[in-house]
Amino acid sequence: MYTGDVRCHSSTIQVNAPTDVAFEYLSDGVAQGDWTLGSMNRRKLGDNLYSGNSIFDDTELFVRIDADADRLMIYYHVGMDIEDLQPKNVVRIVSGKMLGENENSCFVTLLSWRSALADENRWKQLCVSHETEMFIIKNRLEKLVS
Repeated sequence: MYTGDVRCHSSTIQVNAPTDVAFEYLSDGVAQGDWTLGSMNRRKLGDNLYSGNSIFDDTELFVRIDADADRLMIYYHVGMDIEDLQPKNVVRIVSGKMLGENENSCFVTLLSWRSALADENRWKQLCVSHETEMFIIKNRLEKLVS
């Protein structure tokens, strides 16, 4: 659970899938609605712009995806105001080989920064959700390559 850093949460999971498969899946804004609890049932609104609804309270969330294939990083600019999306979440994918594991595996890390507007309960929900989402991501990716 979230302990330690009160302004940034990180969660990492090892996945038995190559980095390119992970990157393609995690940078797909519609597919993201299949694993992100805070923005389910994703709809494409425009170039790299999506919206979805929270599984918790049905609030609409907007997401602009900025994917960098060279660095295997995906920035998720998020917010409830489509005109004020902030890059609060980022995924970094690292090859398993780089960390001494199988070259057909990878590590997916999700970093999330806490806004000063997020109260303690909201922050706890986000941290627990992101840790849960890592298991959903792992299962979806491993199913893709099986």
